[in-house]
Amino acid sequence: MAETTQEPRSQHPLVRLAVELGPLLVFFFVNARWGIYVGTGAFMAAIAVSFSVSLWIERRVPAMPLVTAVVVLVFGTLTLVLHDDLFIKLKPTIVNSLFAAVLAFGLLTKRNFLQIVLGTVLALDETGWRKLTLRWAVFFVVLAVINEIVWRNFSTDTWVSFKVFGIMPLTLLFSLAQVPLLTKHQIDKSSPEAG
Repeated sequence: MAETTQEPRSQHPLVRLAVELGPLLVFFFVNARWGIYVGTGAFMAAIAVSFSVSLWIERRVPAMPLVTAVVVLVFGTLTLVLHDDLFIKLKPTIVNSLFAAVLAFGLLTKRNFLQIVLGTVLALDETGWRKLTLRWAVFFVVLAVINEIVWRNFSTDTWVSFKVFGIMPLTLLFSLAQVPLLTKHQIDKSSPEAG
């Protein structure tokens, strides 16, 4: 009997956006109506559904959504059990710092983790991957710092709003700003360097 293996698939960009933005929108709307603790519970449920959808569509464990889901579930649980919203506010700082540290560690050890994650979507030369990875590592640090500034200096509702309507546009703008780099360092996927 022949064994069938399923090839990993990538998500359509609109589906990916819905999967990533959906839990944040749930968090925003539930928080606005019922407060941070009910919002946190809804956020945890939405993240679990979002991760399951990613897993089902891609037929593999997507690394970044997995890390995000685990941290949301751990810090969300701490928030609810200890009835302290500090934990859910720290989650973006920890996730972004973790991503920055992993990317920086990869660069220092000559392993490009961003290429491992995005290599099926992008074909860049080595210099392009290195520059893109460094930029994303710095951007993740900036996001962590911004999160710290906002949650420490503004109300919880303002922090939730900024998390949804500030971080996502910033990330989109940053991604678009990388297009010249991607164009400059793009290589033909069939070339030996792409392998």
